[in-house]
Amino acid sequence: MFDFEKLEVYQKLRITNVSLLRYIHQGKCDDKFLADQLRRAALSVTLNLAEGVGRRTGPDKRRFITMARSSLYETMSILQILYDLEQIDQTMYDVLYEEYTAVSKMLLALYRSY
Repeated sequence: MFDFEKLEVYQKLRITNVSLLRYIHQGKCDDKFLADQLRRAALSVTLNLAEGVGRRTGPDKRRFITMARSSLYETMSILQILYDLEQIDQTMYDVLYEEYTAVSKMLLALYRSY
């Protein structure tokens, strides 16, 4: 088992990103550019977290956790735009907003732990 797999925040991200990716793949987002950017931003959160956990020094770990959190902010910004354009329904938006808010707090706590 890799170290990042042991993190609760990683497990939460996996579940949340799968929900988001399934929603995107259902074709409910008409704007393919925004859908693609959303997919890449959401995946970037997970990938930066995994890469950061693999780093050896605290400052290096914090740098990648910061990048993960920044990608999460990008994800939320795109979700808000899609919601405003009525390309994501209220229920899905609310669920993702709540989940990504929790992840953001967990990433901040992880950052502070290093």
